[in-house]
Amino acid sequence: MLTELRVENLGIIDELSVTLGGGLTAITGETGAGKTLLVEALDLLLGGRADPALVRDGASEARVEGRFVSGDDETAVEVVLARVVPASGRSRAYVDGRFATVAELTQHGRALVDLHGQHEQQSLLVPAEQRALLDAFAGEPAARAASAIAVAREELRAVDDALAELGGDDRARARELDLLRFELAEIDAAALDDPDEEAALAVQEDELANAAARREGLVAAHDALEGPAADAVGQAMAALAVPGRVPALESRLAALQAELADVAHETRVAAEQAVDDPERLAEVRARRQRLRELCRKYGPTLADVQAFATESAERLAQLEGAEAHRAELAPRREQAERALARAAADLAAVRTAAAPALGAAVTERLGELALGRAECRIEVDPAGAGGGDDGGEVTFLLAPNPGEPARPLAKAASGGELSRVMLALRVVLSEAPPTLVFDEVDAGLGGEAGVAVGRALALLGGKHQVLCVTHLAQVAAFADSQLSVQKEERGGRTHAGAALLLDDARVNELSRMLAGVGESDHARRHARELLKVAGSQRAEARR
Repeated sequence: MLTELRVENLGIIDELSVTLGGGLTAITGETGAGKTLLVEALDLLLGGRADPALVRDGASEARVEGRFVSGDDETAVEVVLARVVPASGRSRAYVDGRFATVAELTQHGRALVDLHGQHEQQSLLVPAEQRALLDAFAGEPAARAASAIAVAREELRAVDDALAELGGDDRARARELDLLRFELAEIDAAALDDPDEEAALAVQEDELANAAARREGLVAAHDALEGPAADAVGQAMAALAVPGRVPALESRLAALQAELADVAHETRVAAEQAVDDPERLAEVRARRQRLRELCRKYGPTLADVQAFATESAERLAQLEGAEAHRAELAPRREQAERALARAAADLAAVRTAAAPALGAAVTERLGELALGRAECRIEVDPAGAGGGDDGGEVTFLLAPNPGEPARPLAKAASGGELSRVMLALRVVLSEAPPTLVFDEVDAGLGGEAGVAVGRALALLGGKHQVLCVTHLAQVAAFADSQLSVQKEERGGRTHAGAALLLDDARVNELSRMLAGVGESDHARRHARELLKVAGSQRAEARR
């Protein structure tokens, strides 16, 4: 459950930290005091939209942190979620102090908190949500059937993808076959063996194109080595042939004379090999042009061209065997279609069987929520949504008053009735995350209906941590604890704060909610009586 919530620079909240316990906690306060900002803060922890407009004026960023603890004292597991919303730029998310994506934050948050905002009940009007609620009530049989539908659809999708890869219709396949054959013939004709051939040809072209200049230079070098250079070394050796010879220098000059002769020989051979060959030069240039054209069409390098040829050959073989492959896939597709139809029929049957029980359970709860004469019915049309391949269409119907026909929720339910249907469903479908948050689920209600909503929330509080933003004293009186959000002006700025109300402070707040003032003796007596009665009913509801 959520044990601690800390909010900084969010709207009129500059800094707020609250410690929360189990059961039902009512969050109360004057309109505009900042109650809904606490819900906004929790929504940010669940991956909700980070609107920079939420950042307090003058602050660079808003920050929300929530500490969640599950298990008992000995096996407690703690998770800390955080969200930072800058005044400009992208928000940042953290899980246990580590950077996280918003998707990761959402994954953790949704497992911990189920948030029902002021307009959350509108989701009940969405067919997909109605199907999900009925499936949740049906339990494991619905989950198995839904899983079978998902598996069958995935298989059908895989088969259809494989069929699409076979080239579509006959004309499209024929066009692709012609193109592949032409491309492979063009590449095969080039006889590509070496992916580095183009680089080697570039060196050869340079040698052939500059053969005359290279030969001329080599001849000049040869003449210089055999002429002046050789003569100079010979003269040096003769000069040293005198008394007081230096053997070390004579030896080095002899080696230099031999090296000069060897280099002169190599330059002469190289000069003889540097022969103009216009025909070979033209061949090399034509080959390089052909290779460059292949690279332009099929890949930036010859290695890419070879890889393209390999893939094209595989594709060609696939298309040439398309009919045989199509014949192999046809039974597989039929089998997937049958599996999908069976799974959809199974899910429709499960939903059809579970619908009356869920309708009766919700109707019973509506009776406890001051809608004692309303009836909730759930219809399942196996051939409805999705053409019958998703388990049929589910429609929630409501007859608010006796003698009236049951109609879809969107047409039959008022805002207050829709809120109570949603709350009744949540009580019936008690499987939920550890923490449930209701933001003014009692909007538009009062009197007996408010008491009924408070009792239902208290019942949920016996199994979950429940946080409820409310304006109704009848609801707040059922809470195990009450948190008051207040605002005040300091230094020309509005500041919001929150405090846990105990004893007389809680009586004062309830009397304010009842009569608009906290000092009325009559309202205070009424508040004490309300707390006493609600406490007794809360204990009875949880037994």
